[in-house]
Amino acid sequence: MKELTVDLGERSYPIYIGEGILQQIGELFAKHGIGKGSPLLIVTDSHVAEHHLGDVVSRLQEAGYTTTSYTVSAGEQSKSLSVLEDVVTAALQAGLDRKSTVVALGGGVVGDLAGFVAASYMRGIRFVQIPTTILAHDSSVGGKVAVNHPLAKNIIGAFHQPELVLYDTATLQTLPDREVRAGLSEMIKHGLIWDAEFTAWLEENADKLVSLDQTALQYGLYFGCKVKSIVVSQDEKENDLRAILNLGHTIGHALEAVGGYNKLLHGEAISIGMVGAAKLAIRLGHPEHIYTVTKRILQAFGLPISVPAHLDTDAIMNAMMHDKKFSEGNMTFIIPTEIGKVEINKNVSAAWVREVVEQLKQEV
Repeated sequence: MKELTVDLGERSYPIYIGEGILQQIGELFAKHGIGKGSPLLIVTDSHVAEHHLGDVVSRLQEAGYTTTSYTVSAGEQSKSLSVLEDVVTAALQAGLDRKSTVVALGGGVVGDLAGFVAASYMRGIRFVQIPTTILAHDSSVGGKVAVNHPLAKNIIGAFHQPELVLYDTATLQTLPDREVRAGLSEMIKHGLIWDAEFTAWLEENADKLVSLDQTALQYGLYFGCKVKSIVVSQDEKENDLRAILNLGHTIGHALEAVGGYNKLLHGEAISIGMVGAAKLAIRLGHPEHIYTVTKRILQAFGLPISVPAHLDTDAIMNAMMHDKKFSEGNMTFIIPTEIGKVEINKNVSAAWVREVVEQLKQEV
């Protein structure tokens, strides 16, 4: 079992990564002060519940915890205000109080939703992240929690840090191939923004990672979580450095919104967005090999690199205007300046972005 720490002073918390660590869930909860006197609410989705909910419930109950669970429909559509209200209703009916804990058992959607429930219920109670997807190695760390609005992704949310993150890599074995590849997109992002050697390692080990080789997977997840924890420790609320974690997200979030949150998986949209950011880098005078390498590595993982032709460019541009990274009339983009390094550019021309979106429709 590997362990990392997100260093936030009194609110610091550990990330545990390893195969089979859910077998120790009761001990780890107790170690980190999750009390047994108030009920726990486990939030999960319909796919994860089938594979993992029963085991987590039984292990927690054996350890002396009182648990209740709420299962939402799998998919981005569950990150909504209406579902949030349903989960809060379940929390009230289960008798959760100020000393209760919300447990997020699932991928990024569940983590964001359950985390926002915890952030808002009684003005904030504790929560634990138990990610069950590769994508969630990014979203489960850092305390960003939110639900979507029909016009914009993650626009209704808060910063609310978990007590701990339990990442049992055995849970990843039940993921469909498309979810595996989409999740690895965020791992690639961590390489592109932070470390050229790790990026090269990812490309060399693409087949191992896609096939869920445990040694490769645990190393990749550890490195990705390490990058995220370093960045969050330095800039918890995205005043500066943390923005670099948004590489590919300005275009990516717009594609998700225009697609109704059901056409592209998050990691697929971010993959396309990273190609777009690399194209903008060339326009800004940075080396063309940034685009070449970015595109090549994403293709090695079988990830999409082009905007679906049926998505309307005007709608995509409008969605970007609603994004949190649009401010005071300028578009903010994370621009790669070389492999493993990026810059925060707050003055990207909207005309250039439109041009890149059109180019991405032709990308092959």
